Amino acid sequence: MPQYKVYQPATYRPRMSPYWFFDRWPYLKFMIRETSSVFAAYWAVVMLAQIRSIRHGAWAYARFEHWLSNPLIIILNAVALLFVAFHAVTWFMLVPRVFVRQMTGSGAIPDELAAAPNFGAWIVASIVVGLFLVGAI
Repeated sequence: MPQYKVYQPATYRPRMSPYWFFDRWPYLKFMIRETSSVFAAYWAVVMLAQIRSIRHGAWAYARFEHWLSNPLIIILNAVALLFVAFHAVTWFMLVPRVFVRQMTGSGAIPDELAAAPNFGAWIVASIVVGLFLVGAI
């Protein structure tokens, strides 16, 4: 009786570059959005530090403002603003993908129309904060 070896074929595993997300814009956008969460966390920490310095008095807040006037911090905050804005816009554009959107009898609502209330609320909140900062409120 012949002796047979058990043959187990190797699993097919295609080679994938570590930079696979550069191949298509949706993949790259996803990676940028995920990376932007680091800047959103940085933004939150800066806001918490600002609140802490306000709580500790005028001298502590003056020190915090001096730290914010550092050119490297200004550049970092500008980059963080861009990433946080990108994060917010992509988050608002996800709304049409997660909600069942139908108008009565007329089919699906366009993506832009489904995301519009979020952008409207963002604009209104920005105006209120801006008016508060200039002392109009």
